[in-house]
Amino acid sequence: MRLLALILCTAFCVLPSLAQTPKKKKVLAIGAVKGFQHDATSHGLATIWKIGQESGLWDTYIRTDTQLLTKQKLTGNAKNLGFFDAVVFYTTGELDMTPEQKADLLSFVKDDGKGFIAVHSATDTFYQWPEYGEMVGGYFDQHPWNTFQAPVVVEDPSHPMVKHFAREFTIHDEIYQFKNYSRDRVRVLMRLDASKLDLKNPRVHRTDGDFAVAWLRNYGKGRVFYSTLGHTESSWDRPDVQKMWLEAMRWALGLSEAEATPRPMPAQ
Repeated sequence: MRLLALILCTAFCVLPSLAQTPKKKKVLAIGAVKGFQHDATSHGLATIWKIGQESGLWDTYIRTDTQLLTKQKLTGNAKNLGFFDAVVFYTTGELDMTPEQKADLLSFVKDDGKGFIAVHSATDTFYQWPEYGEMVGGYFDQHPWNTFQAPVVVEDPSHPMVKHFAREFTIHDEIYQFKNYSRDRVRVLMRLDASKLDLKNPRVHRTDGDFAVAWLRNYGKGRVFYSTLGHTESSWDRPDVQKMWLEAMRWALGLSEAEATPRPMPAQ
């Protein structure tokens, strides 16, 4: 009887803890390219996979095609958007997606309340699909300084995605300049320090000194995060940058809360 009581007690103690174990989220990471080839794409998406595994929060399904970006039922054991909680894009160009797929992706975020994480050249994607650019928050418009020691200012230092960074730091990466971008739509977390840039570079098109490095926004019911970081493997390997992606993924997956209200650029 004592043995039976011990077994029953153990079972009743273990079952509640198992029931409380959160189910891992599912992330679809797309590395499709119809333009410039980024050498760091594999490294970057593998880092997203690694962070998910180490944190125990999500599983990452890495693809170099767009087949799964649909709400239509697929043959065999292929998953569609209904299986996933967020989509990551490290992409370039006009990807092979039908109008129905494009509508499904927008609906996945805007109507279903899912997450979209745009990495580096995701803003160099789908120029002929303006709704995509509106969702992400802007489009690539040159990288005037190429890959350099970029001087970054954390302009929202209490925000959970960036509060672990030094208030000012440098990073070896390629920082984009943006068009069709407005702080009326996005909350900028980090930007370049314009006082330390060569603004006479002929490829500099902005006159306001607003060179964003990371932002987030609410898109309908969904959550969108973007960072221009990720051109170099060394950027992905930095613990502070990995922490940013972890916190951004947690928020996009609905596992945490963070302020996404747009704000004007602070006085420089």
